[in-house]
Amino acid sequence: MEMATKGFSVDLTQATWFKSSKSGPNCDNCVEVAYVPGAVGVRDSKDKTGPALIFAPADWHAFVASTRNGGFGSN
Repeated sequence: MEMATKGFSVDLTQATWFKSSKSGPNCDNCVEVAYVPGAVGVRDSKDKTGPALIFAPADWHAFVASTRNGGFGSN
């Protein structure tokens, strides 16, 4: 799957996707992440051939850091 974002193409065909280490083995409502050159892809783990969101690496790392630091509240 090749996707275009912000004027450049991102090839996800050879991406190695993974789930969070916090995901349980029987969890079916997860997202998967793939690091590819110049981008980070995020997709629904139940729809592996469906669409993916594409983020700039800096934006993705800022999101993850904010999540780890409780930036979105805690439940």
